[in-house]
Amino acid sequence: MSEDIALLIVRLCGGFWNYRCKLRQQRKGSFTLKVMQLLYYIFLQRYGAFIAHSARFESEPCFPHNLNGIFIAGNAKIGRNCIIFQQVTIGANSLPDSKGAGTPIIGDNVYIGAGAKIIGAVTIGNNCRVGANCVVTSDVPDNAIIVLTRANILVRDHPLNNRYYRWSPEGPIYFESGKWILEQDPSVIEALRQAL
Repeated sequence: MSEDIALLIVRLCGGFWNYRCKLRQQRKGSFTLKVMQLLYYIFLQRYGAFIAHSARFESEPCFPHNLNGIFIAGNAKIGRNCIIFQQVTIGANSLPDSKGAGTPIIGDNVYIGAGAKIIGAVTIGNNCRVGANCVVTSDVPDNAIIVLTRANILVRDHPLNNRYYRWSPEGPIYFESGKWILEQDPSVIEALRQAL
């Protein structure tokens, strides 16, 4: 119910970005601000997203696949005309003994591919492309492209056991064909005992 109310109010305000701008204009500590923040986070929860209201954007970013799974930490700075795909994290490093403690600064015209993670006090220059699933923990100069190297393919000479195991009172069980089955192989049971 509260999710539906939040969705309706955000739509009545002209969409997520307009609502966010109105939220940032509210007087600190006001009742209106508290209510708007609550609705803001309820709305984001619908998409499994978190965009701190204290994150700073120079202009409205483009979210091609909506807000699905996007996380942007408080005090992160996002430049103009950025494109942010689903499952992106622009996150703080709050480890006090870390050289990278802080939040990211993203330049203008930056393309951030699906699943990319930009963590800590790093600066991404202007006109950069961050490829899908890249993890960025150091500064990137202007006009750079960040990509992952090719995946390593390791071929085995035997079938791999890709079952999902968990422990039950009777011992390890695995999920197969819609049900949980008790593992009977002693070598697998011993390996699971050592691994888990």
